[in-house]
Amino acid sequence: MKCLFYLGSSLLLASPALAQNAANEVVVADRIREDLITVVGTGSDQRVDESGQSIAVVGVDEIRSVQGPDLTRVLERLPGVTFSRNGGLGSFTALHVRGAASEQLLVLVDGIRMNDVASPAAGYDLGNLLTGGIGKIELLRGSNSVVWGSQAIGGVLAVTSRELNGVEASAEYGSRQSWDGAVSAGVATNRYAVSLDGGYSRTDGISAAASGTEPDGYRQWRIGGRARLALTDSLSLIANGRYADNRLGIDGYPPPSYFVFADTDDVQRTREASGLAGLKYRSDALSLTADYAISDIRRDYSGSSYAFSPYATRGQTQRAELSGSWTVTGPLRLDFGADNQWSRFSDTYDSRQTDRLTSGHALLGWYGDRFTLAAGVRIDDHSRFGSQWTFGANGSYRVVGNLRLRASYGEGFKVPTLYQLFSNYGKTTLVPEKSRSYDAGLEYGDRNGPLHAALTLFRRDSRNLIDFASCYLSSNPYCATHPYGYYDNVGSARAQGFEVELGAAITPTLRARAAYSYVEATDRTPGGANKGNDLARRPRHAITASLDWISPTDGPLHGFALGADIRMVGNSYDNASNFTRLKGYELVTVRASVPLTDHVEIYGRVENLADVRYGTAAGYGTAGRSGFVGARARF
Repeated sequence: MKCLFYLGSSLLLASPALAQNAANEVVVADRIREDLITVVGTGSDQRVDESGQSIAVVGVDEIRSVQGPDLTRVLERLPGVTFSRNGGLGSFTALHVRGAASEQLLVLVDGIRMNDVASPAAGYDLGNLLTGGIGKIELLRGSNSVVWGSQAIGGVLAVTSRELNGVEASAEYGSRQSWDGAVSAGVATNRYAVSLDGGYSRTDGISAAASGTEPDGYRQWRIGGRARLALTDSLSLIANGRYADNRLGIDGYPPPSYFVFADTDDVQRTREASGLAGLKYRSDALSLTADYAISDIRRDYSGSSYAFSPYATRGQTQRAELSGSWTVTGPLRLDFGADNQWSRFSDTYDSRQTDRLTSGHALLGWYGDRFTLAAGVRIDDHSRFGSQWTFGANGSYRVVGNLRLRASYGEGFKVPTLYQLFSNYGKTTLVPEKSRSYDAGLEYGDRNGPLHAALTLFRRDSRNLIDFASCYLSSNPYCATHPYGYYDNVGSARAQGFEVELGAAITPTLRARAAYSYVEATDRTPGGANKGNDLARRPRHAITASLDWISPTDGPLHGFALGADIRMVGNSYDNASNFTRLKGYELVTVRASVPLTDHVEIYGRVENLADVRYGTAAGYGTAGRSGFVGARARF
């Protein structure tokens, strides 16, 4: 296949024999490299190579090199990741990890759960999360509800803002009157740190409807910050917050028919507010974090499609949590946590509904120099469903040098949303979705080191999946009170496949990466009309290959950088019946940056270089060839 051909070419390109110095790149100024540390595995700081789970970490330098505000261009470099988008930048964006529904991915921003409890399935719209201010991205692929509870069926995406000592600013202009500007400033010492960031992005956009001609614009302004203050050598205050105001033009179903998707003047406004405050305690053997977090997402829809019934939703989650890590003795460590979460939902047609989720978990692990093994259990008590137990385990064995074998088993669950329970289409007898996830792999080095190679096999089985059941021509008694349909536990699914990763510093100035995924995500509902069909918008093949070159430090073009990315995605289907086909596509991006001084650089890129016409969701438009130029300054 074409994807496999390109993958093979990337592997050959990056195959020169390289000796990886174990100390090389791992310890920087007597500390462990930030991109080797993750929290998504245990909930506490942990080296990635201590975990048997599939975890990828992206640092600020890579985010900066990719350029631009679109977060999906960074995420698609990771294995197992595909996405669908309902239009241009800022449009609703669903991220699928190893074939899971986007609503089955838990999204954390600075430790705060951002999934929108007012949306029908409590998914998070990644279209409103731009790269400005982000310093680190972590992605765990696979179920991990032992640590993270409800929602973590497909995985966990954690985004962390930067702690800055100085000032950084950037400005970018490009196709379709697109602007993106960001400013970050901060001061950081061992005792305290304060960082603030803000930004504004806008674009005239493209038509959300592929058949339309009227562009649908987008704008966002945002502000955020984080702080820490050491009260003693062991105890610190922490706080962070974020606010984003988004306005998006969307297309809909205009009068008089209200049945044809076309250009409209519809507008969606989304306001996201989140904050966290807490205390951190650190000693040689014990670390504790106690915090309180809140996230609030409000959406308003207006325009000709909503002429007679403007629509608004509000979802809020409050969470009190205590988590920690205790080194019992030597390599034996206990990670634990307890939390209480309150959620509420309301919309234009449905009165406010609330629920509460109380949880506790423990993960006991042995983290030796060569062998690690961890196993854990979680108990959740939901105000409407009672108790739910979850189990998981993972391990890693260092075969020789930097080559290790890893494996994991994880269970996941997702409680029905308040909308699925209590809206006009709700059913109060719904039960939680559940999953069992398995993976095993062989990995050399780490993703951000001089030489990295990994092969991972995985499978996830899901049951009690909640979907909308239509009452059209249905004899179900429940349709007597819900004539248009209702939500029900109607589905089972299986996702299985493999992932291949490779990265190499071919020379001190040239680096290559490639990530390929084969994901077979199919409907497994017994007796279902779609049993055996591919799940909607889940392509089986996806690969991203990239090449980056930076001029030698002693050359006349010191700091000049060139890069290119190739993204290839296979065919998929837009619907569960597999009647509507989405054709695969190949996209090429080229980028460059040139330093003007030690503190200022200019950069530019061309996206979709070949001007490919493609789609990630049937009926929705995508951007053609696009060019952007910008400047960055750091002081």
